[in-house]
Amino acid sequence: MDDAHSERGLDAFGRPRLGGIGELLAPEIESRTGMETRATTLGHIQRGGTPTAYDRVLATRYGMAAVDAVMHGRWGRMVSLRGTTITHVAFEDALGRLNSVPQERYDEAAVLFG
Repeated sequence: MDDAHSERGLDAFGRPRLGGIGELLAPEIESRTGMETRATTLGHIQRGGTPTAYDRVLATRYGMAAVDAVMHGRWGRMVSLRGTTITHVAFEDALGRLNSVPQERYDEAAVLFG
């Protein structure tokens, strides 16, 4: 694949469908770091279902934040969404304890969905 969108065809307006850059970057990252690397599409995995415009913008924002972290040498951190703000969180803060859903959220869902 010479172009990040060369095999994705055109959209309904005849413009190239962008995407696929992760498939180009994953082997490059793996070769440079020696760590197994896989590309994933967050819109499908993280949120589920057909991606909406919000999902696509969110995925772009995550990617921009990840690149920003690399450019500024913020290693050992991950990008995270808090409300509508993208933040950088240290792995030890994100993984150091189990985050659980409060019981009142389950109770609210039961009222709404039965």
